[in-house]
Amino acid sequence: MGFSEGLVNSYWLFGSAVVYIFVLFAAFKSAPWRVILQNRILQHMLFGATALLMALWSMRAGISPGLEIHFLGMTVMTLVFGWDLAVISASIVLVGMAIISKESWDGLFVNGVCSVLLPIAATYLVLKFTERKLLKNFFVFLFVCGFIGAGISTAVSGMATSMVLVIDGVYDLNKIYHEYIRYLPLIMFPEGLMNGIFLTGMLVFHPDWVRTFDAKGYIDDQ
Repeated sequence: MGFSEGLVNSYWLFGSAVVYIFVLFAAFKSAPWRVILQNRILQHMLFGATALLMALWSMRAGISPGLEIHFLGMTVMTLVFGWDLAVISASIVLVGMAIISKESWDGLFVNGVCSVLLPIAATYLVLKFTERKLLKNFFVFLFVCGFIGAGISTAVSGMATSMVLVIDGVYDLNKIYHEYIRYLPLIMFPEGLMNGIFLTGMLVFHPDWVRTFDAKGYIDDQ
């Protein structure tokens, strides 16, 4: 989902800008720049994932402005690279989408909060819940964090965007329900499947490349 130019009021734009810039600053401060500069494989992975994310976001469908549907991919980005690099990568994609006119410059930060920060936060919360409450098992990590986490992050993103549009009076709840919310479960499944497939490949062939995956805890200690 996205916010086209002039769709929401300025207080949403200002508030989201403050939040997004603060989190982006924290992401730059937290990111492991020394490791990135020394690891060429990680550089290629990050650049490739950013390019793939831009391709995914450019493929979208919808009827009314702000109610477009596209894959997010933020769950696998968060689990593989960590929340900080996921924020930085997605921020580059957001700017790229604005440059090619798939997103508006006006709604850049609102899009960022709803399509980047909230899905990343949802994924991170599912990850922490899994680590603390569930068995340390390879398949638990894969299905709960990857498949289910991606579905939850999509739901959070979609409901947040819908809430902004309703509160701001852009559309009434009935219109948003009929054009988006009732289709949300159908969007959640392919999002979970796509993220799960990518994460499965990473965990099977290169589990050490998944930053949030503790191979010793999930595999060696079983």
